Amino acid sequence: MTRRLLPLLLPALLLVLGTTAQAQAAGYRYWSFWDRTGTHWTYATQGPATTRPDDGAVQGFRFAVSEDSANAEQPRLQAPDFAKICAGSPAVAGKKRVALVIDFGTDADAPAARTACATVAPDATTAAALATVAEPLRYNTAALLCAIAGYPEQGCADQVTAEKKTPAPHHGPSVGILAGATAVALLAAAAIWRSRRRPHD
Repeated sequence: MTRRLLPLLLPALLLVLGTTAQAQAAGYRYWSFWDRTGTHWTYATQGPATTRPDDGAVQGFRFAVSEDSANAEQPRLQAPDFAKICAGSPAVAGKKRVALVIDFGTDADAPAARTACATVAPDATTAAALATVAEPLRYNTAALLCAIAGYPEQGCADQVTAEKKTPAPHHGPSVGILAGATAVALLAAAAIWRSRRRPHD
């Protein structure tokens, strides 16, 4: 009897203990780049160094931790108005105006989000527009935008690991894991006890 139950109980114990491997998720901490399309933000298909926005365009940047572009955090300003953002920057002949939304991340650990209106040459890229209103910018050797207005001071698209938070801090295995392991152990003990009381097959 015991020999028959052990192959079933051991996988159950491994399954309980194996749940700890799912407590982490990898992501990247970086500036994502967005186009304002109609009434919503769209993840930009090109980088700011190659995008050449039209006069009157609204574009955004958001600093956050994201696993990939599919779940990247959008700028929190959900209704940016070009006319309002560029109200203090009158049109100039031979130039274009681009409204920029710069969201530095959560209020707890970053400067507040801000908007700016860049007046640049008609063929200027978004990167050039950004440089006129949010210096200093910092790039890495691969021309990846690492910092806007000096934020963050260090790092560039660094990989981070986000751990799932528990209701209360504790040391050692979680209560759920201990309870599951205990239940499996009790089942094994009961099987052994029963096998000793009954004749063996």
